[in-house]
Amino acid sequence: MTERAITWTDDAGRDGRGAVRILDQTVLPATTDYLDVDTVDALVEAIVALAVRGAPALGVAGAMGVVVAMDQAEREGWDEARLQSEIDRIRHARPTAVNLAWGVDQVRPLVGDGRAAVLEAARALAADDEAANRELSRLAADWLLARIDRPTLRVLTHCNAGLLATSGWGTALGVVRELHARGRVEFVYADETRPLLQGARLTAWELAADGIPHAVQVDSAASSTIMRGLVDCAIVGADRITANGDVANKVGTLGVALACQAAGVPLLVAAPWSTVDLSMADGSGIEIEERPGAEVTSFGGVQTVPDGSQGFNPAFDVTPARFVAAVATERGVVEPAAGERLDQA
Repeated sequence: MTERAITWTDDAGRDGRGAVRILDQTVLPATTDYLDVDTVDALVEAIVALAVRGAPALGVAGAMGVVVAMDQAEREGWDEARLQSEIDRIRHARPTAVNLAWGVDQVRPLVGDGRAAVLEAARALAADDEAANRELSRLAADWLLARIDRPTLRVLTHCNAGLLATSGWGTALGVVRELHARGRVEFVYADETRPLLQGARLTAWELAADGIPHAVQVDSAASSTIMRGLVDCAIVGADRITANGDVANKVGTLGVALACQAAGVPLLVAAPWSTVDLSMADGSGIEIEERPGAEVTSFGGVQTVPDGSQGFNPAFDVTPARFVAAVATERGVVEPAAGERLDQA
């Protein structure tokens, strides 16, 4: 695939200063459309609406968003306090994924050095993310193949942790791509990922583009697929990983982890080191984002529940370290279920 979830383009934006170009994931796979974002309001809206999503891609959005805020400040005559307040709005647009705040924090200290320095750092962050994704995919594939005695692997995925969730290549789906390049993928079961169908709309789109055999299944089928012996491993991404190896990821990941534990199937978490939050000892303090209940109570704009019924819509859950066979980052593979910790890696 040649698409990129998020890039900086110099050929757009007001006054010809450039803009963040976002592949709008709310309209995939029916439509391939790009948003050129050059205001803080538009960027926050794109983040909240999930036009751009996935922890690593949000890190890039945070870094490039600082440039957007600086450009808007110059156009509109903001003072320093207003500029910093608008940068904070970007930083806090989604609370669970640590990468968004991390991306802002990586470039924010350079604001005093000028726009060019911030933009250069943001572009470097995006390039580093893709390199990290490729390296962690190689390490994760090696880890899996050393432990699963099959010529080709049957894999289960949950949500989308591919190219669309990163600056390039992918994390969990990057591991699948690496295995596929080695001729070691037999089949992929992609959970549909309710309520917004990131697995059905996005992961399947990426798998189809790469010619990887796959099927989309309802989320509630995942545990049965695992327990029936139809998969050899589950590979998922992460939005935050704590020092002990607890993992926050798309809601439903915990159910996959529990089924993997019961079936003796390894759950591998693939994420760049930027997703690791060593300031948190464990997952008990992770803020779980709750999205609008209407995402659950309607489908395709049609109400699917009786009047008066509410929707409960946590976007993430936390999988305890004891259920996580491995966490693969570009720095290596850690085995939380065996007692290894990220802060000792």
